[in-house]
Amino acid sequence: MTALARRHPVRVFGGLRMGLERAARVLTRAGILGIAAPMAAAAEGAPSSGAGSMLGPMHTHNAAGLAVLIGLTVFATILSLLHMRERGRWMRRERALQDALAALSGAHDRAEMLLHSERQVLVTWAGRGEPAVEGDAGFAQDLRGGTADPRGAQNGAKRLLAFGTWLAAQDAQLLDAAVAGLRERGTGFRMNLRSLAGRYIEAQGSAVGGRALLRLRETTEERRELIELRGTLDEAKRGLAALAGLLDAIPQPVWHRTPDGRLAFANAAYAAAVEAPDREAAVESGLELLDRAAREQIARRPACSAARPQPLRLSAVVAGARRTLDVCESDTASGRVGIAVDVSELESVRADLQRQMDANVRTLDQLPTAVAMFDARQRLIFHNAAYQRLWDLDAAFLDSKPLDGEILDRLRAARKLPEQADFRSWKADVLAAYRAVEVTDTPWYLPDGRVLRVVADPNPQGGLTYLYQDVSESMKLASRYDALMKEQAETLEALKEPVAVFAADGRLTVANRAFATTWRIDPATLAGKPYVDAVLTACRALTPDQGAWAGIRQAITGLSEARSGHSCRLDMSDGTVLDCSAQPLPLGATLLTFIDVTASANVERALTEKNDALERASQLRDTFVHHVSYELRSPLTNIIGFTQLLGDETVGALNERQREYSEHIMRSSAALLVIINDILDLASIDAGSLELQRETIDVRATVEAAARGIEDRLAESRITLDLDMPEGVGSVFADGKRVRQILFNLLSNAVGFSEPGQHVRVEARRQGGALTLSVIDQGRGIPAEVIDRVFDRFESNTLGTKHRGVGLGLSIVRSFVELHGGRVEIASSPGLGTRVTCLFPAEPSPGGGRLPNAVPEAEAARTPRNGPTPNGRAAASLEAAE
Repeated sequence: MTALARRHPVRVFGGLRMGLERAARVLTRAGILGIAAPMAAAAEGAPSSGAGSMLGPMHTHNAAGLAVLIGLTVFATILSLLHMRERGRWMRRERALQDALAALSGAHDRAEMLLHSERQVLVTWAGRGEPAVEGDAGFAQDLRGGTADPRGAQNGAKRLLAFGTWLAAQDAQLLDAAVAGLRERGTGFRMNLRSLAGRYIEAQGSAVGGRALLRLRETTEERRELIELRGTLDEAKRGLAALAGLLDAIPQPVWHRTPDGRLAFANAAYAAAVEAPDREAAVESGLELLDRAAREQIARRPACSAARPQPLRLSAVVAGARRTLDVCESDTASGRVGIAVDVSELESVRADLQRQMDANVRTLDQLPTAVAMFDARQRLIFHNAAYQRLWDLDAAFLDSKPLDGEILDRLRAARKLPEQADFRSWKADVLAAYRAVEVTDTPWYLPDGRVLRVVADPNPQGGLTYLYQDVSESMKLASRYDALMKEQAETLEALKEPVAVFAADGRLTVANRAFATTWRIDPATLAGKPYVDAVLTACRALTPDQGAWAGIRQAITGLSEARSGHSCRLDMSDGTVLDCSAQPLPLGATLLTFIDVTASANVERALTEKNDALERASQLRDTFVHHVSYELRSPLTNIIGFTQLLGDETVGALNERQREYSEHIMRSSAALLVIINDILDLASIDAGSLELQRETIDVRATVEAAARGIEDRLAESRITLDLDMPEGVGSVFADGKRVRQILFNLLSNAVGFSEPGQHVRVEARRQGGALTLSVIDQGRGIPAEVIDRVFDRFESNTLGTKHRGVGLGLSIVRSFVELHGGRVEIASSPGLGTRVTCLFPAEPSPGGGRLPNAVPEAEAARTPRNGPTPNGRAAASLEAAE
């Protein structure tokens, strides 16, 4: 009680006061104080009368003392009772406070233990006061930089709260903003930070009991692993989202099934295939792309893998259409994944390819060139009818797919192969073509006198394709050509006049001894085929007048549309006078001749007469060419007609060789007829005698007629012709025969410069009333250096193809189009094909399409004079040529 009074005096005396007041109230209620009061009042009142006056004061005094005694006794008793009661209550409260103090002490110890169980620091703010820092001092020191602050804990707290000194800049800004929000608004936060030293720090802020509390603790290894695992999880989620996006971009349906067969994932293509709004709806609704039987078949089949990648081909309804699918499912840890590839188009293409292969086989059987194909094992897998006819081999033997070496052995036994001293080595060389990379081209000289051109083309997948072409006639023609060229060279060498021939590229090709002697040029230099500039430079040194050489050079190297001769007189330094003449030759060549005219006046006159004679000879030559062309056409028409009669077997049956020869005659005659007609057309154009027979012609019918004339070449070359003509193309006022001839020449060129399997397209369009006809091919195209010369006469460029011609077709095309008042445009690039466009005006040009100085005999000479009229294919060829 004393100790309690010392610690809480106010409470103790207040309790005593309350106890006394309570005791007085108890005595009053008991009547003790009520009895004592009258007694006290009687003692203080008037004295009693009579005999009791002596005993009254004594009695009153005793009563008062007794009352006081009793009151004191009662008071003491009550006070004792109250003291005992209050003492018990305070002892109980003291014990409760001691228990609470012990609990708080234990909680404090546990809090201290918990606080120091981890490397952490607690920072608290009470209002606007300075912060208090508690926790691991070593950890706080490490965060501040590893050194203790000599100025006390307050400065240490400030350094700790300077986050930018020990945190990354971005983390420091985030923590500053979060602490400011905590102190101003009580907004809690939790974030993971990284110090400049590389430590992971967890910062947690909260408002507790009106205080702002910031806890900084170093995350444990588990926490660090959790952060790393969370980052890995986020990366996995991003990868999963990217994979889902990638699968959505795949045009093939892809799905994932759980082990119980339930659909768990589908991409966008799957949703489109089952006609679902999106892939989530497809998965949620469980829409199946394949029916139950197909799914059961897939489930029974082993899963696709790297060792067994073969898919299962099934039929299913995809987006409302029946399609053929290659379905493949593979096992995973979470079920099965599958993909369906639409192969409907592939099946269609495969069927088309088979049909084309069958058509190619039928086409190869019609070719006169023998074709044989061997696989990688050197076994015969295909041969056409010409191959069997060439070697006269048994059909059963060929159908047994013999080896290439077995065929060679049989042909050698039948003495049909070239005679060889060492047949084994020769056979090994022939079979070495299977291992070659490039195509080999070898001539075989057979014992019967024939010469075969054998082309061995290695196949990319292995094997070999042989082409056997009979070139006996070609070899004979080449031999005759070589003999003729040699004869011409010797003739030029025997001439006394200087003669030189320059090719289209400006190089010297032929020069006789007189040319080298006259211009004092070393024959070895001329044998090197120098350019025209080098030759003319050597010649200029011997002539004082240099002006004439410019015209000579222009005549040799000029690219004018109409090539013409050039003549001039040259005075040499030694007094010799030469007449120079540069005359154009076919294929762009130029003949340069020099004649000595240094004689007297008589000789001058004689030379003048000779010059006139030369001009007449030139005119006679042109007339001769014209008349010879006219005269050739009539017997050639007879040849075509009679050949057609033979080919139709109207005069008797032909054997296979005779039929083949007749077809060769027909083709050669038709080609020669085309050349003659081209020459006649050019001659008529040059003479101004060509007149257009204009009429209203149907464009579609005209184009189709021109296309019919080239059907055989299209089939032979395996080239497809497309006609692109709208319904409203209508008609045009033009010469139908010449328009067909224009289209025929353009189509012939397009087919000649196209590869097998390519397309040639004819387009007809209307542009403001004018008609545009275009022929487009997919061939090799025309180089830039050649495209400017393609319309020149006798300009023939094979460009590496088998197409051959004298170079008159495009020249005639341009002449006929210009006669109609139109123009011709050509666009081409190497490797991208060629487009030739003819523009015909809506109104005919003035003059009615007839050139001046008309010579009707030129057209009259086109009509055959005698012999049968060709019909059938001969008539078609004649019409196409015209």
